[in-house]
Parts: sequence; C-alpha cells; structure tokens
Amino acid sequence: MSETDELLIAAKNGDRRALSKLLTCLEEGEESPVPAGSGDSIGVTGPPGVGKSTLIGRMVDIWLARGESVAVLAVDPSSPRSGGALLGDRMRMMSADSSDSFFVRSLATRNHPGGLMDCLSPMVDCLAECGWSRILIETVGAGQAEIRVVAFAERILLVDGPDRGDVIQAEKAGIIELADLIAINKSDLPNAARAADSIRSALSVGELERNPEVLLVSAHDGSGIEQLVDAIDAVETTTGRERLRIRERLISAWDSTLLGADSFDEVMAALETGSMTLSEAVESIRKG
Repeated sequence: MSETDELLIAAKNGDRRALSKLLTCLEEGEESPVPAGSGDSIGVTGPPGVGKSTLIGRMVDIWLARGESVAVLAVDPSSPRSGGALLGDRMRMMSADSSDSFFVRSLATRNHPGGLMDCLSPMVDCLAECGWSRILIETVGAGQAEIRVVAFAERILLVDGPDRGDVIQAEKAGIIELADLIAINKSDLPNAARAADSIRSALSVGELERNPEVLLVSAHDGSGIEQLVDAIDAVETTTGRERLRIRERLISAWDSTLLGADSFDEVMAALETGSMTLSEAVESIRKG
C-alpha cells in the first residue's frame, strides 16, 4: 500500500493531519489514490476587493447550518516579500474555521510556475472521497490565470462589486462567458443595482445559450446569501459553457507541459539567439 493510500484511509477517518499531508503529496506531484473526475466543485472568482472571502464565509455558515461539510481550496498569489499565501490567512480567521466540518487549504501559485492544474483536480477528487460535500475553489482575481483555475470546477460563481470598473474587468477577462451565476456583492451600496443591470444588459446582446442569473447579495449584512446558495444548487451548466471550460483546461494542460519540458531552457536560449523560430520551438517541445 502506497503512502497516499494510507493517508487517504486516515483522512477518511477524520484525521486532519493526514488530509493535509495527502494534499501536500498531490501538490508535489504524487499520483492520486482516487479515480480522476470523482469530485464536484464550485469555482468562485472575481476581481480583487469585491468581498469574495467574506461572501464565502457567509455561504459556509449556511451550508454548515444545513449539516454539510465544506472544504475550500484557496488559490493565492504569493507575497513578493514574505512568499506566503495571503487569502488562506484571511479564510482561517473566519468563525467557521473552528468547525470540524470546515477545512481550508491555501495553494500559492509561486510553487506552480506551470500552473496548478496537475494537482487541483486530484485534490478535489480526494476531498470528495473523504466526505466533504461542498468543495470550493477560490481565486483572488479574475484574470486569465484565475479563469483557467476555476475552469476546472463543475459550476462557476462570478462575484462582482457595485463599481462599473469591476464589471468591465470581468467582461474583458472573458469570465462572464464561463460563469453559471453572477453575484453582485455589497448590495447595500448605491451602485449595486446599476451594476447588476449593466451586466444583464451586456448579457442580453451576447450569444450565450442561456444567460447566467444575476443576483444582488450583501456579505456585510447577509441579505441574499441564502438565495444564492439555493441558486448554486439549481445550476445546470450549458453545453457551450462546458466547451469553453474544456478549452481552458486544454490550454492549461499545454502550458503545464510547455513549462515543465526538459528542453524548455534550451529552447528558450535558442529563441533568444534567433537560431530557432517559434514554430520550430513548439515542434521541438512537442516531440520531447
């Protein structure tokens, strides 16, 4: 029996240290002891500063009150000074963190120059195997890198703020096309309803099979959170959105392969000297 098999057994019996060690093994590239694709996750993304962590805290409280268990994989940027993961520290300060039914794991992107994709899906699968009924993947921003992270989730929640700038950022990044639901946080502020109308207007002229529902919520006072949780359960993603997510997953897999190739540094040097074209570089890496 492998180490990961033993850790999985212990984790399924409620051993938190074993679960943490199992996830570390997966992060370091160990083979997963769980069949691929057995987990179900919810991706939560959006521009910085829109209150995603606080909103997740509210959602976690509702799920815990309903008798569910919640695990959060918090994908963090790395602090340029400390090298630490920022979001996980905030998550750990939530009141829910004291519950045996809540678990948070922080993943620093600095440890994965080729992307998190190789370990993220196995982590979700193992968490599901260990009995966690709700598995969330949270990103700090809503840029291209974050889109590729949440594209691995079965359902995607985009959290936006009441300022038009947040909405424009999300539109430019293309995350709206992937989102199953859009929550406008800080509904207690004056511009929230206008932001919701702006997104609905943008969606109305698009070519999506079915527009995502746009909800007004307030993580500050809790209004609309229960309706949001129920809406997440009712989500049925469309074929078009799933195709877009598969596309992002494929691109992520290629990025990981490219950056992890043994010949990458050699190819880079050849490109710098002009002795190799981009097409030749791609073909060289593809052939290994």
